[in-house]
Amino acid sequence: MSKLPGFRIDGSWIRSMRGEKVPVDPFLPYGWFNEQELTLKGEVEEVSAILLTNRECPYKCLMCDLWKHTTDERVPVGAIPVQLEYALEKLSPAKHLKLFNSGSFFDSKAIPVEDYPRIASLADGFESVLVESHTAFIGEKTLEFSRILSPNLQVAVGLETVHPEVLPLLNKGMSLAGFKEAVVFLKANDISVRAFILLRPPKLSEEEGVEWACRSIDFAFSCGVDICSVIPVRSGNGALDQLAAEGLFQEPSIKSLERVLAYGIALNKGLVFADLWNLEHFSTCERCFGSRKERLQQMNLSQEIGIPLSCSC
Repeated sequence: MSKLPGFRIDGSWIRSMRGEKVPVDPFLPYGWFNEQELTLKGEVEEVSAILLTNRECPYKCLMCDLWKHTTDERVPVGAIPVQLEYALEKLSPAKHLKLFNSGSFFDSKAIPVEDYPRIASLADGFESVLVESHTAFIGEKTLEFSRILSPNLQVAVGLETVHPEVLPLLNKGMSLAGFKEAVVFLKANDISVRAFILLRPPKLSEEEGVEWACRSIDFAFSCGVDICSVIPVRSGNGALDQLAAEGLFQEPSIKSLERVLAYGIALNKGLVFADLWNLEHFSTCERCFGSRKERLQQMNLSQEIGIPLSCSC
């Protein structure tokens, strides 16, 4: 699966492949939930995750479907704290907080800088706060938020892949050098870093998808990343569906996710998690899916590989 498409993949084409957005309220988060996660101190603890509603990310990444729950304009100043208050009232107590905003937290056109103090105040009582950001927005605003935040700040950055042909194809507007520079900056300012790694982006066969996900984990840890989160690439955003029709993309299997997670854990260089959202999407066997899901969950929480599963599938 190495041929190139017969058309130009850019932001305009990616956007033209999209469907309609889901209607959202700028004063309501579009999702919230609690989950358990192994922390950097080695304990499994409760985490509250809030999916904030705000302006669509300016980057039109090939694999992204987060645009579906975004506004066209920046939300009003004060809207993000209202969303936080709403979700926190409904969530059970937790030690850690994740704020996902379908883009970059430090993009001032997504999260108004004027809201930083109130956001920081609402985060009091948590031990850590995770936000996500493109490398282009990591800088002084990151430090500004970190300085007024009582909990430890963690920033998640999408490395995606180190494949030299596929990374530019993703239309992410980021280089490996830029990723490393951002990680070094964050670590120098005592901010821990999580990297998102894609499993089988377009143009890669199943085996190549596994290989390059593992290489990407290697690179992330070499830069100083604390945690790698492996995300199997999903169809459904329009652009990937078109590439699938062209024979340029196919979703990975759950077995490949198991292999990459086992590889990362075995390195013992930092925490490695598998993204288990909509996991059944990557399984073709009802007999072993439940056991495979349970094994992946336990690997995430224990960072122990355990016994591989055997199935006639």
